[in-house]
Amino acid sequence: MLQGLRMSAVSGTLLRDFKLRATPNREEILHLFLLKNYALSHSDIEREIDNSLDRVTVYRTLKTFLDKGLIHKVLDDEGSLKYALCKEACNTAEHHHDHVHFKCIKCGQTSCLNIEVPSVKLPKGYKANEVNLLIQGICERCN
Repeated sequence: MLQGLRMSAVSGTLLRDFKLRATPNREEILHLFLLKNYALSHSDIEREIDNSLDRVTVYRTLKTFLDKGLIHKVLDDEGSLKYALCKEACNTAEHHHDHVHFKCIKCGQTSCLNIEVPSVKLPKGYKANEVNLLIQGICERCN
């Protein structure tokens, strides 16, 4: 119970830091990101949260979190879209997400690593908008 109260206080503060109103729906979804510490898909979130939140509410909340920079998109090896809480792996000065993601082949979890994606020189006429680097292997928990 005490841990739940602390987590609620953390999620409320985090929402205010990102200039978002702390609603029960936002707090519940953010609470899940804080607990899990790895990237979550929309279906992962739906499985974990209270059944009172419908699919549209979850989508809208994720879009709001994305727009405000609280979370970022993570693409995994199967092309499925996941979302991760922005942490030290996200460059807060310019707020970009050009960092390495790691997918564990044992547990299937995708995590952000505090490693910048190496610079890639593109051919003339090409311009990168987004860079994704996914490394697959065995995470520290499964090793």
